[in-house]
Amino acid sequence: MERFVEQALLYDFYGELLTERQRQVYESVVLEDYSLSEVAEELEISRQGVHDMIRRCNHILEGYEEKLHLVEKFLNIRRQVQKIHELAGKYQDGEIAAISNEILEEL
Repeated sequence: MERFVEQALLYDFYGELLTERQRQVYESVVLEDYSLSEVAEELEISRQGVHDMIRRCNHILEGYEEKLHLVEKFLNIRRQVQKIHELAGKYQDGEIAAISNEILEEL
């Protein structure tokens, strides 16, 4: 999985478990693509401090995933529903296709 997508999914599932400051830094650098220097200047901390916090946040988020496997389960369910949707299309079952579309939209 692409690193950015992986980080975004981990943050979506576990981001609320980070401190406010960690979320602020992580969102700025990883999700909004600000440079370490820009974030360091804005928060009046060192560039190295920002870098360390990003590494720590990644470690924390990956640790939650190792224990809870929510992202893994989400991706498996999405793959299975996509397969159901494809099979429904082959058998031209509109009701199953509609239900699988609704589920995919919810995911």
